[in-house]
Amino acid sequence: MHTTDLLSSLHGASYQAFIHHPGYRRMFAPTGLTLGIFLPLRFYRGDMAALAGQAELVSQIDRQGFAAVWVRDVPLFSPAFGDAGQVFDPFTYLAFLAARTENVALATGSAIFSLRHPIDLAKAAATIDRLSGGRLVMGIASGDRPGEFPAYGQVHAERGERLVQAVAYFRRLMQPGPLDFASPLGQIKRAEMLPKPATGAIPLVVTGSSGQSLDWIARHADGWLTYPDTTHDAAGPRRLAEKIRAWRTLIPDGGFRPHMTNEWLDLSEDANYPRTPQQGGFVLRTGRKGLLALLEEWQAAGVNHAALGIQFSSRPAAEVLQELAEEVLPHFPSHPGPPPLAADW
Repeated sequence: MHTTDLLSSLHGASYQAFIHHPGYRRMFAPTGLTLGIFLPLRFYRGDMAALAGQAELVSQIDRQGFAAVWVRDVPLFSPAFGDAGQVFDPFTYLAFLAARTENVALATGSAIFSLRHPIDLAKAAATIDRLSGGRLVMGIASGDRPGEFPAYGQVHAERGERLVQAVAYFRRLMQPGPLDFASPLGQIKRAEMLPKPATGAIPLVVTGSSGQSLDWIARHADGWLTYPDTTHDAAGPRRLAEKIRAWRTLIPDGGFRPHMTNEWLDLSEDANYPRTPQQGGFVLRTGRKGLLALLEEWQAAGVNHAALGIQFSSRPAAEVLQELAEEVLPHFPSHPGPPPLAADW
């Protein structure tokens, strides 16, 4: 298959294509909004002790019924960004968490498709999907840290084009049987990648623009994760709704594709504490009533899943999770769907 044919034939898939995918179905449905939690639960400030006990809290998140846990992909810590992400390699860590959980979807937010070769991405992703019984949902991105690209021997300005090539290559590797195709990223002749995903495919959710047009995202992504705009008032969700509508009008088959957004949250003990931006709007401090109002506004805007990061919270992580589980999650329950497949490896 020629490269141009390869790129044009592998479009994003609609809801029906993932009807048997346990992770996707737990997170997404055409109506309703679900909740996920971003890791780490405590902010890393140079001491790995901040992450001690996190796996047990992730097991708690699973038992409490949240839809997903999210891990970030930050290969190299840059002091200029001041953020090491969730520290652990995302694929190794998700495999570890797969063994500590039963139902929660395992999501990347986001795997940097422009930095790694698609064979390595596909091998790691399909392995985690199999080990977890079909719970992997992949947020993907082209990368926003310029210093990482020369470290990989790549050009930062070419990351958008490389993402397009990597997505096509990745999806081709997921197809059954021996493969024979060429790509700018490599050539495969009569070889097959194993294992295959538990249910035949892994959802690829594009983050932000990732160097692509809105039309490309509508045609090639299995969903879209965007920043939420402002969250301390109703104007931000209204602007977010316009963005989501513009995207969905471009989806070729008119089928459902999920939209996700996220917020870094400092949940106040005072349930009535007003929605107040902090750290230049990077963090939202609010009581649970303000959070419920924001989630309702997001749901009305067309958001299908909200990923909350609590590492900037002034309260202990377990305490915040308990309040979210008891007071917020019942209003935005995870969707029923097929249970994870048996994973007796």
